[in-house]
Amino acid sequence: MKNYELTVLIHPDLEMNLEPALTKVKDLVEKNGGKITKEVADGKKRLAYPIKGQDFAVYYYYEVELPADAPAKIERELNIVDEVLRHLLVVVDERKLKYEAKQAARQAHRMEADEDESEGEE
Repeated sequence: MKNYELTVLIHPDLEMNLEPALTKVKDLVEKNGGKITKEVADGKKRLAYPIKGQDFAVYYYYEVELPADAPAKIERELNIVDEVLRHLLVVVDERKLKYEAKQAARQAHRMEADEDESEGEE
């Protein structure tokens, strides 16, 4: 299974009740054998240009793991979902994952060093 990033722009009129639209997206990923590892709600934002007559959209970002045949099926279905104005599904670069893991390890090491220093001062 490969790692992917999925960004979904949801119709702004659904802002008050996003749950059905988000459930459709999640079910679509899981139905095709994928797993959502991270979900970020970026909120309602102004679009750079109108999409389907809308100037705003609600942004959702997902990190997902998908089998090889799933991306094509997911893209095909997202194209016809009325709640989704636009979507982008891209493969995550493995170098990016390694870099983020190194950064997290360095940050954890710094925090441990700071804790050790503060304990020694007391």
